[in-house]
Amino acid sequence: MAATRLIAMHINKGKTLAQCLEARTDYAQNPEKTEKGNLISAYECDPMTCDEEFLLSKRQYRQYTGREQISDVIAYQIRQSFKPGEVTAEEANRIGYELAMAITKGKHAFIVATHTDRPHIHNHIVFNSTALDCRHKFRDFKHSGLALQHVSDRICLEHRLSVIEPKRYKDRLRRSSYPKRPKLRDDICKDIDRILLRKPKSFDQFLDMLEAEGYEVKRGKQPALKGKGQQRFIRLRSLGEGYTEPEIRSAIAGTGRIIKRNSTQVHEKPRFNLLIDMQERIQGKGAGYERWAKVYNLKQISETFLFMREQHVESFEDLYAKTEEAVAGFNELNDTIKTAESKMAANLALQKHIQNYAKTKDVYAAYRKSGYSRKFYEEHRAELTLHKAAKDAFNEYGGGRLPTIQQLRQEYAELISQKKEAYKGYREAKRKMQDYLKARQNVETFYGDELREEREAAKSKQEEQKR
Repeated sequence: MAATRLIAMHINKGKTLAQCLEARTDYAQNPEKTEKGNLISAYECDPMTCDEEFLLSKRQYRQYTGREQISDVIAYQIRQSFKPGEVTAEEANRIGYELAMAITKGKHAFIVATHTDRPHIHNHIVFNSTALDCRHKFRDFKHSGLALQHVSDRICLEHRLSVIEPKRYKDRLRRSSYPKRPKLRDDICKDIDRILLRKPKSFDQFLDMLEAEGYEVKRGKQPALKGKGQQRFIRLRSLGEGYTEPEIRSAIAGTGRIIKRNSTQVHEKPRFNLLIDMQERIQGKGAGYERWAKVYNLKQISETFLFMREQHVESFEDLYAKTEEAVAGFNELNDTIKTAESKMAANLALQKHIQNYAKTKDVYAAYRKSGYSRKFYEEHRAELTLHKAAKDAFNEYGGGRLPTIQQLRQEYAELISQKKEAYKGYREAKRKMQDYLKARQNVETFYGDELREEREAAKSKQEEQKR
């Protein structure tokens, strides 16, 4: 049984056509979702350079036809989701390939990426809206989603899979409340809590107890677990606060405690909020709203003063200084993350150019031997364009000798580690900065003119001392 959906992709606001194509194809080919790229197949394109090939075909379409639409469809995506446990990842990829060939009739390049990061295996099929001859486009039609589902059902039946049986509207299940979807990590945390209540004597014994519960344990530098029905191992450090290896070790030793996971818990509410501007907000609202607003402001300013006392803030100057310190700390972490992301993007782009250069250097050598023939260029325009783009990227590379693919992959792994390390303190730094900024604004709103006069007096005193 497979559920399908056809999605038309447009250019996002503020992005170029190339950036949008790259974002779509990169998400579909995410190595963490496709078992390191082993579950990717393609037709009339290379998965590593499919976005550039799609872009090249669109340029040729404009040259051949002279047509250019304002709100053009740059590509189409088909999502095909299978019933959990009914199909293997490899078979799902083959079914997705058959579906793409049936829908495009072999006239459009496409990639099929099978994701296994969810309990239900699903395909992301991205095909070029421009045909291979660069003179036509895929024509979406009325009820195309229904036609797609019929084709998918036919292929599923050929592979002896079940199909979705349509129901009349009056026979469909109706409900007003929906149960919360259980999370796999919550179940793992509950099992860890239960095992820790049995008080294991060591971390190794704790892992042995997990194995006795039916978990497959991967020991080493980053311990990971895989339970029944899981597709991949889950590291302890990804379970959240209280469930990392050091915290579990401290709980076993009796020097710490585990924070029990509450599956119904939502995002933590802020301790206090900004005060309501009484002059602007109560206009025309009535006496009841005014009373509520006064009580609300009283609660918020009380929580603000409690926060300042806990942080040992004894004066306005301390509050301003610690606020600036919190903002600087957050900005530093944010800059570290942004820098790592920028380097990662440049790293991946250089890897693509090196691979494109290796694939097209023979075509370029033949092009030189032909005396730079115009006919040869037209026949191999795509390869030569990729080759030129790679050479331009190499010329712009300012790092001296070009690194190898292996070196770039090692550098990419190090950048991911740096980004993850920075993310560890990112949320806490952001929460701290927001608390201090809200506290400062509440204090300024509450004291108003009194605080402003005090700050002006302190400023004038400093100027007199300088004289």
